[in-house]
Amino acid sequence: MDMEGDSSRIFAIKTTSKQERTVADNIMKAIATEATDVKVTAIIVPDELKGYVLVETPESLPRIEQLVEKVAHARTVVRGETSLDEVGHFLVPKPVVSGISEGTIVELIAGPFKGEKAVVKRIDAGKEEITVELYESVLPIPITVRGDNVRVVDKGDDNE
Repeated sequence: MDMEGDSSRIFAIKTTSKQERTVADNIMKAIATEATDVKVTAIIVPDELKGYVLVETPESLPRIEQLVEKVAHARTVVRGETSLDEVGHFLVPKPVVSGISEGTIVELIAGPFKGEKAVVKRIDAGKEEITVELYESVLPIPITVRGDNVRVVDKGDDNE
């Protein structure tokens, strides 16, 4: 094996649609059961990168191609290495309140007011919470909910 030092490379593996997590699990299983001797340092399944799994490895492209042949739902290795600079932003979790601003119209997707529409009144990025007022409420009552309990319906305008 000619591994240049112990430098890690990152390869993108194309997967069957909606099978990214399965491919990652199958790679882990193949390594755990010693069905393959290909070394993998890390596997990343970014939500924003549909149809791909990122694999960090000291191995060469042909060795990763051998691994892909053994793994169900793994289609092909994207030619060439990917640099850490290109995938680094996938490693930092985005706050769940990013993209939500005051005046945004949201739909509550969890909790007792599930299905209700509301207007965002305040955002606490530190706690990842937002305070909303129900859209069709007679009395505007502020309700604080977790940022991942809402779905943005309309960005709205801040001209209040």
